[in-house]
Amino acid sequence: MKKTLLYSIPVVISLVWLVFTHQIYNPIFMKGPEFLKFYLILLLGFYAFAMFLKFFKKGNSKIAFYFMIIIFLIGIVKLIKGLMLEKPVGYLVVILIVEGVIILCQPGLRSNIKQKHI
Repeated sequence: MKKTLLYSIPVVISLVWLVFTHQIYNPIFMKGPEFLKFYLILLLGFYAFAMFLKFFKKGNSKIAFYFMIIIFLIGIVKLIKGLMLEKPVGYLVVILIVEGVIILCQPGLRSNIKQKHI
């Protein structure tokens, strides 16, 4: 529970920025450049906070992995919406590729099942 609250701080900060600057609660309905600002604030805040927690030996949990997936899915939804509306999505594609590589480099979920070696 404590880690969930810790990892949700950057998400709350980016949503507060969204509400105060654009008076909107759903980032999917934003135009391209405004969404990219929101998405970069969300990403940079989350990864900076994850590095901060890793420095104090409290990072790399399943919660962090789930937050990365949720942030990635928000970008994918916006990418699909942009493609359907035939809008330019080049910067978002580059950001999603980098984010996908970062997610793949994470240790991910480990199982506690001991396997027999023959």
